[in-house]
Amino acid sequence: MDPAPTPPRRDGLRRAGLGAAVVAIVLAGIEVVAFTSGDDDGETPVAAATVTTAVPPASTTVASATPTAAPTTSTSPTTTVPSTSSTTSTPPPTTPPPPLQITRPVDPPPDPNGAEPLTEVGSISIPKIGLDSAMFEGIRLTTLNHGPGHWPGSAAPGQVGNVVVAGHRTSHGAQFRHLDQLVPGDVVTFTTPDGVFDYTVVETDIVGPDALWIIDPSDTPTATLFACHPPGSTRQRIVVKLALLQPPVQPAA
Repeated sequence: MDPAPTPPRRDGLRRAGLGAAVVAIVLAGIEVVAFTSGDDDGETPVAAATVTTAVPPASTTVASATPTAAPTTSTSPTTTVPSTSSTTSTPPPTTPPPPLQITRPVDPPPDPNGAEPLTEVGSISIPKIGLDSAMFEGIRLTTLNHGPGHWPGSAAPGQVGNVVVAGHRTSHGAQFRHLDQLVPGDVVTFTTPDGVFDYTVVETDIVGPDALWIIDPSDTPTATLFACHPPGSTRQRIVVKLALLQPPVQPAA
């Protein structure tokens, strides 16, 4: 039996193995629809598929509705504040100079036996050696024969300076006979019209007869007692140095 005739193929579409297709192209963003028939074996066509493709219009630059903030760089403003600190020059505190002895002792008398007025200026008391005697102004022997004498020009008791007093050791009352028994801490009291002034023994020295430095002024209230040494001889001098135990009396302006 003859085989059934084979129906003729369509214009080459089956030869190409492609199904029938209808393509509609719509320009400027209109839908593109593709319909696909069955495959080249003549089976039931597949349902058409619809694909919607958005075709963008010609390139157009559109400004964004929301402005993009420019990057912000936080920069603190530099503020120059003028210096308000001022340098006040404060002068250093002025330290007043120490008070000085306002008087200067006179030179030794050229004639130690010469006459001079006898003037009582106060008294001197040394409990350690049992002394309580009037004190006179002058250092000539004619004055010392009456008692201890205050060197003219030396400081007055209680004032800033060196109070210098001389006395006998072996004659005319020998008020300074036992000066060598005094030790540091013993008290010597001067009484004058200005008041009562206690001094304390600081040290005792033995010096030559020409050691006039013992009468030098001082800038502190001190006192010096001296007499011949050893007792009965003028070869040396015994010198007892004292310091005031109470505030000094300031001289009147």
